[in-house]
Amino acid sequence: MSQSLCVHALALGLDPAWRRLGRDERCRSAEEFSAAVTAESEVTTFTYSTIGLQAGVDVLLWSLSPSLDALEEKSARALRSGMGAWMTPRHSFLGIIKPSQYVKRPTPQEQSLFSGERSRYLIVYPFTKSTDWYLLPQDERQKVMNEHMKVGHRYQQVRQLLASSFGVDDMDFLVAYETDDLPAFGELVRELRGTESRRSTIRDTPILTGIHRPIDEITRLLGAE
Repeated sequence: MSQSLCVHALALGLDPAWRRLGRDERCRSAEEFSAAVTAESEVTTFTYSTIGLQAGVDVLLWSLSPSLDALEEKSARALRSGMGAWMTPRHSFLGIIKPSQYVKRPTPQEQSLFSGERSRYLIVYPFTKSTDWYLLPQDERQKVMNEHMKVGHRYQQVRQLLASSFGVDDMDFLVAYETDDLPAFGELVRELRGTESRRSTIRDTPILTGIHRPIDEITRLLGAE
C-alpha cells in the first residue's frame, strides 16, 4: 500500500451549533482548521465548497497521498483542529491510482486531477460493476469500454480520474471528474447512459459536486467573519 498513490474524497458536515458561537471563537476555530488543512505535508489536498449543494455536507477535501498512513494523519489533524472538531464525516471514498487495463496510453484528459490548474467544479462518486461484467472475457469487456471511452473523448472540457477501490472500500472504483462546464458534463453523463457499459453498472451514487474554493473562503461562507 505504501508504494501506491492513494486518492481520497472526504465530505464533511458542519454542526449548525458552530454558527451560534461568538464571532471571535468562530474566527479562531476557522483559522485553526484552515491551518491544519493547508499545512505542508506529503499529502496534496484541494478544497471544495458543497454548502447548500449537498444535504448535510459543507466541505469536500480531495486528497492525493503516497500512503494510507499519511492520509490518516492529515485527516485526523484536520478533524481535531478548531472548526474540524465541529465537523462530521458524511462520506469517505478511498481509491488507489493504478494503470487502467483498458487504456494503453492515457491522454491528458485521463490523467490525475492533481496536476495543472484546478477547474471550477469537481464531481466524485463510488462506482461498482456487476459480477457478470467481471466474468466476461477480456476482449468483450475491452469492446464495451472502447465505446465508453469514445464517448468520453468527445468531451475534452471534462477531465477524469478512475481509482481502484477493490479491497480497500465498499465500491470497485472511485470516479472523479473536473470541469468548468457543468452542462457539458451533464450531456456526457446522459450520453454514457446510452452505451452498453451501462448494463453492468450496479452503483454510481452518491454523487458529490463541489465548487473549488480556498479553505479560508469556504470558512468565511460558513460564518467565520
